[in-house]
Amino acid sequence: MNHSNNAVWVFAEQRDGEFLPVVYEILTEARGIAEKLNTNLCAVAFGQGVTGKLDQLAAFGAQTILCTDAPEFSTYTTGVYTRQLAELIHQYSPAVLFIGATHNGRDLGPRLASRLDTGLTADCTSLDVDADTGNLLMTRPAFGGNLMATIISPNRHPQMATVRPGVFKAMPLPGAPAAAVVQATSQVQSGDMLTEIVHVVKEKSQEEDITRARIIVAGGRGLGNATGFDLLQELADCLGGTVAASRAAVDAGWINNARQVGQTGKTVQPELYIACGISGAIQHLAGMNKARTIVAINKDKDAPIFKAAHYGLVGDLFQVVPALVKQLKSQEKGTKS
Repeated sequence: MNHSNNAVWVFAEQRDGEFLPVVYEILTEARGIAEKLNTNLCAVAFGQGVTGKLDQLAAFGAQTILCTDAPEFSTYTTGVYTRQLAELIHQYSPAVLFIGATHNGRDLGPRLASRLDTGLTADCTSLDVDADTGNLLMTRPAFGGNLMATIISPNRHPQMATVRPGVFKAMPLPGAPAAAVVQATSQVQSGDMLTEIVHVVKEKSQEEDITRARIIVAGGRGLGNATGFDLLQELADCLGGTVAASRAAVDAGWINNARQVGQTGKTVQPELYIACGISGAIQHLAGMNKARTIVAINKDKDAPIFKAAHYGLVGDLFQVVPALVKQLKSQEKGTKS
């Protein structure tokens, strides 16, 4: 499989035999990276019983798939996954490796980078290639999110990055050909299996997944207290949307951190994002600036959020939001009658 030397690799993380959405998001973005580097796009899949699901990776652009299908890979453990991925990298020498910045990916990435003596740019929100040098340009928030840093790793390979879920849009490749599948035998040794997963207990969460929401109504410090979110929920209900928040609102204990949008929260790309009482710090903007339409409601006309917004309403959200709710309800009533 010489064509995988200097290839762009995407680690295809699975849970319970299903590939995670971030895998398809990264494959979509990695297609352009591989094209600019004039090389092959390869997905690397570990698991038990995943062989039958590999065509899903090809549908998003994987030209080659390295697959290890064995019982020891059924559930993620650091030592086992690090050993196998490191051995494959030594064997095939990819130029680039992308891993989703999931809980497991944030564990695997640093361990692997240390073992390979290479760099790792964590939590990337943008990826490109330097046309002159061919170096990967990895952009992420830095200095507490106050600026965006573009990082290169010119002297160590593979160039490694973890990519935040929700940053890129997953788009299947029309007419994608079948991928060349290479079954890679397990290189795991007994010393790699330092832990054993005896039982997995999944927490039942009542929280909606804001990263999948089409419409989001988000609140910030300007809400004043937790009851302000009741007002936002009313607006969200009228629109068929979901409520989210800035870090300030989460830190104040007004809402669950599963609802947090921003550099230290989640990245969202809804059709409509309504920011209520959110000033628009760069940390927050990093998590929502790819929304198709952004509406800002803030009584401070100089709030940074207005620079990112497509539509801005300067006013007290406690007056503006009820007026919007009233208007939406009257329209709904008119439609029904």
